[in-house]
Amino acid sequence: MKIKTGILSALIATIVLSLIMVMKAKMGVMPQLNAIAMLAGMMGTPLIMGWVAHFVIGTLVWGILFAFLVDKLPGSTMTSALIFSVLAWLMMMLGPMPMAGAGLFGMKIGIMAPVATLVLHLIWGFVLGFSFNKLSH
Repeated sequence: MKIKTGILSALIATIVLSLIMVMKAKMGVMPQLNAIAMLAGMMGTPLIMGWVAHFVIGTLVWGILFAFLVDKLPGSTMTSALIFSVLAWLMMMLGPMPMAGAGLFGMKIGIMAPVATLVLHLIWGFVLGFSFNKLSH
């Protein structure tokens, strides 16, 4: 049951994150920071596959992992989700960002890349924790 809750909570969080990412793009905010295009480019696939990868990672990978770790991370579910989101952000900064050519922490894009992505991950973590709490009761 906890895995199902983790996946559904992560799906909700990923939808919220995705809506913010689309709004960011529509407003022209940091157009050079496009995680979906980066994912698609790394895979050598059309943009739609970047979205698919984004949802698979954000929903299945992180949702299942959070379900297993929520009771092992310190603090409440909300605290655990925020800690987990920072760990997910850190993995993105050390793996996919450099692999996409943006450098460690996306510094080739500029100082706002790590700041913006951290804020987005914290929003994702907040929604993850909130949803997990609501769906668990």
